[in-house]
Amino acid sequence: MTQSSYRRPSSRVATALVFVVAVLLMLAMVSIAANAQTLGYASAQRSAYPTDEVIASDEGATPERLRRAVVAFGTAEAPGTIIIDTGNTTLYYVLGQGRAIRYGVGVGRDGFTWSGVQTISRKAEWPDWHPPAEMIARQPYLPRFMAGGAGNPLGARAMYLGTSQYRIHGTNDPSTIGKFVSSGCIRLTNEDVTDLFSRVDVGTKVVVLPKMAPVMARGGDTRSRPASAHPRPVALTPSGRQAMNLTAPQAN
Repeated sequence: MTQSSYRRPSSRVATALVFVVAVLLMLAMVSIAANAQTLGYASAQRSAYPTDEVIASDEGATPERLRRAVVAFGTAEAPGTIIIDTGNTTLYYVLGQGRAIRYGVGVGRDGFTWSGVQTISRKAEWPDWHPPAEMIARQPYLPRFMAGGAGNPLGARAMYLGTSQYRIHGTNDPSTIGKFVSSGCIRLTNEDVTDLFSRVDVGTKVVVLPKMAPVMARGGDTRSRPASAHPRPVALTPSGRQAMNLTAPQAN
């Protein structure tokens, strides 16, 4: 038997081995790609992500006079009192010693402003909304009930005023802060109402000034620094998604 007759079988075996290895490598690559897709490792296009944004404070879009800040504020009311300056769409939480925390608010539209003294009778986180009969009569398209959450027009927190239908509450439409828009309720951004909610208790006195009340001594602090966050932890949104914007139905 010649030398060449020994080489042919070896060459055929080598070719077969190369083919088998190539097939196995291909199968392995297909398997890895399938597993990656199953486990969520496959690349995703930007459009695959939700477009909703979490509402966040944007000082550049908020007038300085409506930003939360510690300011100079002269009043005879005791520390812990809430004073609402209806005409200037601002709310003050009295700290004492001539200072208060200022918040921008939305207040009652024409014909729905009010004044007087109330106390906080109840507090609720992510409250349900039950539009009163009078509101439904004016706006029949309103839902009869809306569960608390990011889409609820009462926002993240609510503080109920006495036995009235009025509340201090959040809003899912921060563009209404500084405006006369509600049916008498006082609204703050969800960030601000969460901060205020953490500072007050049931029984807190609330003074609502008339729309045409004289300007109070409330000169802004020259540093106009934001009020420090309350030490109690709070959650701003139940789901991490932006609250639905209700325009016409948002009556409170």
